[in-house]
Amino acid sequence: MKRVLFAVAVCSALAPAPCSAGEKLAVVGTGDGVQVLTALAAAFMSENPEIRIDLPPSVHSAGGIKAVAQDDAIVGRIARPLNQNELGLGLRVIPIFYQPTVFFAHPSANVKNLTADQLVAVFSGTVKNWSEVGGSDVRVRVVRREEPDSSVAVFRDTLPGWKELKFDKGHSKLATTTQEAFDAVEKYEGAIGFGPYSRDLDRRFTVLSVDGVHPTDSNYPSTVTLSLIYRDATVTDSARKFIDFNFTEKAQDIVRRLGAIPVEVKRELSAERR
Repeated sequence: MKRVLFAVAVCSALAPAPCSAGEKLAVVGTGDGVQVLTALAAAFMSENPEIRIDLPPSVHSAGGIKAVAQDDAIVGRIARPLNQNELGLGLRVIPIFYQPTVFFAHPSANVKNLTADQLVAVFSGTVKNWSEVGGSDVRVRVVRREEPDSSVAVFRDTLPGWKELKFDKGHSKLATTTQEAFDAVEKYEGAIGFGPYSRDLDRRFTVLSVDGVHPTDSNYPSTVTLSLIYRDATVTDSARKFIDFNFTEKAQDIVRRLGAIPVEVKRELSAERR
């Protein structure tokens, strides 16, 4: 069996205790929810300094599923349901928290709310200047994601017009990770992108309401579920301990503070094909 346990790149950034010899557990997969997971890992390690949690750069949900299924990792992180081919891999899926999937724009766009129809027009390339939707006289710069990305899937399932939307690939920038999308929108005047919501986005961008509904409102339609995955055959006591920590009051307070919604009761979804 191939088990790859990655070292923490910057231990001091995640835990108050100094790095020392101990068990190292990598949680591999999606880039969604990393800020929340980083805070959860830090809180866990402050109570369990003998276990070091690493959150490697994103390999997407599919990469996390593959790593755990092939015994290259003990625990994975995913932001979408298992597909039909993945249901037979013997994976346990533990939902941890829900996170709104949001649109965020460079402040120069000077927009705070767009309708679902306007968003379709923006991302399809029909709207080319923010003044066309009530914003500044600034060119629209679209930052899109790859089709398998969980954010794309959520919008196609929840927003009118998005199931049929075709991105204007010739006049948009592709971001292959969530962090790349954040960095691109922050860098370019008039840029707009989308991804998982966290409170710090409000300091960097204008987080848009959709049809007048803000992502923090209870009736906001578009959310992803961040789940941890493992296999019964390879899961360790330390991995179970970290997973269980996410359902403590302390962990759930952290989730809420960062703008996500905790799953309050642990649910283990079947590892078998349904």
